[in-house]
Amino acid sequence: MLTKIGAGEIIYGLRKKIQSIKFELDQLDNPPSKIPELIESANFLHLNEYLSKTNDKKTELLCAYEQYSMALEELLETVFDIQNGLKDILKEQSSMINSQSKKSLKTKKQRKIKK
Repeated sequence: MLTKIGAGEIIYGLRKKIQSIKFELDQLDNPPSKIPELIESANFLHLNEYLSKTNDKKTELLCAYEQYSMALEELLETVFDIQNGLKDILKEQSSMINSQSKKSLKTKKQRKIKK
């Protein structure tokens, strides 16, 4: 069932994407310092460019986290489906064992009565 949705590959790919975006965001670490030789408007343009880049990366990171959490939710849902399936199998096997043990007790009692 997990291979059907390719959960492992999807989660691994998204995790790598998140790490890559975080690395790129870290590269944009600090806003550019003001250069005294430039006029104030040029410094504002540099700052605006930096803020735009960091905003784009943060938006990209949020999208990657959203995809990652959705993939984890699908994986968790699959795990719960498997767990419920296993519980049903266990109940069925338990009832089969109980019915077999009751039959064997009846045959033992019948044998004792015949003797």
